[in-house]
Amino acid sequence: MPPTDASTDAGTTPVAADPDGISAHASEPGHRPESSDCQDTLDLRLPDELIALIAEQDTSRPARTEPDEGHRGASGATHPEAPAPQAKTSLIKPPDLTARAEHDLLDDVGEWGPVTTGSGVFQLVPARIDRDLALISRWMNDPAVAAFWELSGPDEVTERHLRPQVEGDGRSVPCLGVLDGRPMSYWEVYRADLDPLARHYPARPHDTGIHLLIGGVANRGRGLGTTLLQAVSDLVLDHRPQCARVVAEPDLRNTPSVSAFLSAGFRFSAEVDLPDKRAALMVRDRALRAVLRPSHSQ
Repeated sequence: MPPTDASTDAGTTPVAADPDGISAHASEPGHRPESSDCQDTLDLRLPDELIALIAEQDTSRPARTEPDEGHRGASGATHPEAPAPQAKTSLIKPPDLTARAEHDLLDDVGEWGPVTTGSGVFQLVPARIDRDLALISRWMNDPAVAAFWELSGPDEVTERHLRPQVEGDGRSVPCLGVLDGRPMSYWEVYRADLDPLARHYPARPHDTGIHLLIGGVANRGRGLGTTLLQAVSDLVLDHRPQCARVVAEPDLRNTPSVSAFLSAGFRFSAEVDLPDKRAALMVRDRALRAVLRPSHSQ
């Protein structure tokens, strides 16, 4: 099941023995939490993209004509003899935003550039199936990673997880994390407010979620998870001005994962019941960025 929660330094067991273990599972529709301890204020404002899409559908409807006229007016047309338009089924599928290609839902993740951390120069590079599938699939077959991501098996299993994101509308961008020129982690940066996760917590417009796994065993257990979580959440806040919060939902049982988020400047917001796990909702607020300083700030 695809993850919707950060996965950084997974340990060798589902509870992760190393100090930076982070793992996640994707939330799915149809499951409601048994209780809600979240103290965030629910913002009922619809995302701008959805509002624009609804407006676009309204203006695309044919104009009414008198019963004795032989033609119906095209959308927005004033000429009474305008021919009837062909039905556009793609315009009646909210919240499908693929028709709005002019909007980048995540503000060009691939253009965010490198950032210097205490562990080296780090950069998010959008994943390509032809180039990166074998590497990501190998990481997914690590038992410590598979325990949380549940994507072990042949390359086709990982491809079925990657392809909808790579070829989708841009609400989720899978990336390789490259440290000093070497791919060493896998990330997903996604619009949490447009994700099924939003059904399980009081989402706000432009909430941005992150998932992470550290690929190589040699890179686990030495604080890289905290360092990279801080770096990527900083990148989100720096390059997504409309985003007020970065969120993640590690498995509540994965204490090292939750600890890594706390060390990276996130706060524990609530316990939430997702279809495949009970999760710790972790939030890094733009407004509290200077107050909740990461313990490993560079």
